[in-house]
Amino acid sequence: MPSNVNRPYLRRLRTLGAIEGVSTLILFGIAMPLKYLGGMPMAVRIAGSIHGALFVALVVTFVLGISRIPISRRLAGAGIVAAVFPFGPFILDRWLDRVGR
Repeated sequence: MPSNVNRPYLRRLRTLGAIEGVSTLILFGIAMPLKYLGGMPMAVRIAGSIHGALFVALVVTFVLGISRIPISRRLAGAGIVAAVFPFGPFILDRWLDRVGR
């Protein structure tokens, strides 16, 4: 690994990406069915709020990662876009793993 890679920051970014990815799956796979099939709109309100905060934190972490890790703007942008889709953060994590090697 190049000596200029900030390993702790990269590890935090990857961990946050995984947590945000799980929150997306919980929102789509559990909370939304509870809302629409079980009549429990509070499930989406709670899971959606948590997911939203995690998404914002991930976006900020990617933007700061451009200079702190460093990663390219393209990779940071791809990470932000990937976070919009279910399983996206898990797929993008492979590219982040390459940065760490």
